[in-house]
Amino acid sequence: MTISYKVSDNLKNDIIDYYKDLKRDKTPEYAIFQAEEGGTIVTLYNSSKIVFQGISADVDANMWFDIEMHRNNRDVRNELSQKESKTDKKEITDNKLFYYSAIGSDEVGTGDLFGPIVVTASFVDKKQIPELLELGIKDSKKITDDKINKIAPVVIKICPHVTYILDNETYNNNPACNMNKTKAILHNKALVSILKKDNYPYEKIIMDQFVYPKKYFEHIKDAKEKVTKITFVTKGEDKNLSVAVSSVISRYIFINEINKISEKYHMVIPKGAGTKADEVAKIIKEKYGIDELKKIAKMNFKNIDKL
Repeated sequence: MTISYKVSDNLKNDIIDYYKDLKRDKTPEYAIFQAEEGGTIVTLYNSSKIVFQGISADVDANMWFDIEMHRNNRDVRNELSQKESKTDKKEITDNKLFYYSAIGSDEVGTGDLFGPIVVTASFVDKKQIPELLELGIKDSKKITDDKINKIAPVVIKICPHVTYILDNETYNNNPACNMNKTKAILHNKALVSILKKDNYPYEKIIMDQFVYPKKYFEHIKDAKEKVTKITFVTKGEDKNLSVAVSSVISRYIFINEINKISEKYHMVIPKGAGTKADEVAKIIKEKYGIDELKKIAKMNFKNIDKL
């Protein structure tokens, strides 16, 4: 995964200071520094462009997105989303995968400190494409929570699907299992389950690629049942609506789970893993204790290290 954007001037020194102890010995040409943290390579260039590369690039980038919003009222996620939509329009309409009947899977919650990991596999018949487009189905990251809450119940009724929810306590009890392995295991479980549910007339099984296929199959090598005929694509939510549907359903369930946590602790539980998540984690630890925090947070996130 690679994420890049241009840093605001008033954040530049903060970023340099944050990564000062994690710098690599060699600095790429035209770069101020290159650092490595928890599997993510971070490079800041003289042009103020910052690049996050690695398995948790989204987690590291999200922290700075939140700070940009807090300090500069700048929505970097929306900027990147608009940029992607402009460059992807032709690719989406030309891509043959878009018009296949397919089973697709997608996950939500892997970049959020609070809340579970939710993985859904869905079947979409190509005959449903006009109806789903009319609803506004696309990558859930590009849809507001309010709209998710409106369209997801409709999608749940019309699209066969299977969802797995990995709660935080279970996630925390297996610290040796890294995020990509966790995702791979859950995706495989969802695909195995939906194929058992009915004999759907699918032409492809499509997955949004979060790791190289060889590594994906290494992650699930111990599974008793495996789905192996998978088409791995980047930006899968835009390539086939089965992946987008799974993204929307997963997001809807995740939002509901976050709302339940918010009600339980009588405070707004933030999404993401930025400064707001740091603040709430600190409050919950001080008020309820670390054991209670383990029930709702992913304890291997760097937010917890800071706490």
